[in-house]
Amino acid sequence: MTNSERNLQAVHLPDDWSPESWRARPAMQLPVYPDADALAEVQAELRGLPPLVTSWEILALKQQLAEAQEGRRFLLQGGDCAESFRECSSAVISNRLKVLLQMSLVLVHGLRLPVVRVGRFAGQYAKPRSVDSETIDGVTLPVYRGDIVNAAEFTAQARTPDPRRMIKAHARSAMTMNFVRALIDGGFADLHHPEYWDLGWVGHSPLADEYQHMVAGIGDAVRFMETLSGSQVHNLNRVDFYTSHEALLLPYEEAQTRGVPRQWGWFNLGTHFPWIGMRTAAIDGAHVEYFRGIRNPIAIKVGPTATTDQLLRLIDVLNPHDEPGRLTLIHRMGAARIAARLPALLDAVKSEGRRVLWICDPMHGNTETTGNGYKTRRFCNIRSELEQAFELHAAAGTRLGGVHLELTGEDVTECLGGARELTEGDLSRAYRSAVDPRLNYEQALEVAMLIVRQQSRLAPAASI
Repeated sequence: MTNSERNLQAVHLPDDWSPESWRARPAMQLPVYPDADALAEVQAELRGLPPLVTSWEILALKQQLAEAQEGRRFLLQGGDCAESFRECSSAVISNRLKVLLQMSLVLVHGLRLPVVRVGRFAGQYAKPRSVDSETIDGVTLPVYRGDIVNAAEFTAQARTPDPRRMIKAHARSAMTMNFVRALIDGGFADLHHPEYWDLGWVGHSPLADEYQHMVAGIGDAVRFMETLSGSQVHNLNRVDFYTSHEALLLPYEEAQTRGVPRQWGWFNLGTHFPWIGMRTAAIDGAHVEYFRGIRNPIAIKVGPTATTDQLLRLIDVLNPHDEPGRLTLIHRMGAARIAARLPALLDAVKSEGRRVLWICDPMHGNTETTGNGYKTRRFCNIRSELEQAFELHAAAGTRLGGVHLELTGEDVTECLGGARELTEGDLSRAYRSAVDPRLNYEQALEVAMLIVRQQSRLAPAASI
């Protein structure tokens, strides 16, 4: 019996938990629906719809995350800040998948590690907000909370929370998952042909030569292995791909939570890998209560205000049996604060011997507003936080096992800097995000190359 099997035998369902027990706790970031009966009807309809993912996919991801905790894999988690209903299209989905595949190709080649690929999509329709309402020209309306709740247009009808939007979100999540699975099963991710993943920028990007050299090297290696074996290496023609989203809208998440045959406990079958945001991580809050009872691997965002006591208590509640692969901590401190705030947290968790996967979100702590009113992030700050994260983990004797990014496969201009040195004047050219600024495809690939260089500088790469 392996250590993982022994550990899992000790796990059991909390006696005082149910999918709706969160309702007895203080709930943050939830909309106020004007019609409680309509909300209940939508939840009942959702419970009858087919699940978006399966329990065996969830458990397979948990095993891969357990291997990442041990340094045998690297987690790449990325996608839109907030999906929109109007962008549920084949072009947007395939381009998003392409850039994540390109990034994973860079990471596999450079780190000599298998990559766990997790998309922030097929459910990332809700967003936390700093305020509950906004006022324009003397008119005050509820704030936009993502397409699963209301619409972005500033009208009373659009901003009123509508529970029927949960049905639309479920349908579009299913369409997204169906298309991603079809692409992957059809050979879209075939390592024999990584050149198929190219987006339009490859021929003229400052990074093009480095990327093309990498693609050629992988192609040569695949052909060499197949020449030696005398047959095609078939497990290179597809990859595992998982979904994640911030499980913010608890009425929706509750309706996706189900028992399954031949498995104990409860699974959120609306996503493989849900996470708790920084604004909803109260130890006695509704979101932590909901998360403690589901069997999915889960993550929690850890910001610069988190104390060691708070973090250790959260770990105790969310992973009391120290399950391998169960808990990921996504630190998001900001380039200016990570050196002061992260080391104490790393030391505390390490000294307690708790089994977690640490990954870095270098996006959310580096958001600012420019003089011309655009919400943006500077690539130099994103780069700095990532570099510092690797160095701080190395100094603490811990491991940075992944990265969490907001990105898109489109040619947007939302983050400043990068290989093309985007300026404030460029933001208006292709700023499309309704909420947070995202890395474009070129900046995202640059981050992947940065990770490889930084990891190689600090320690020899592990072998596959």
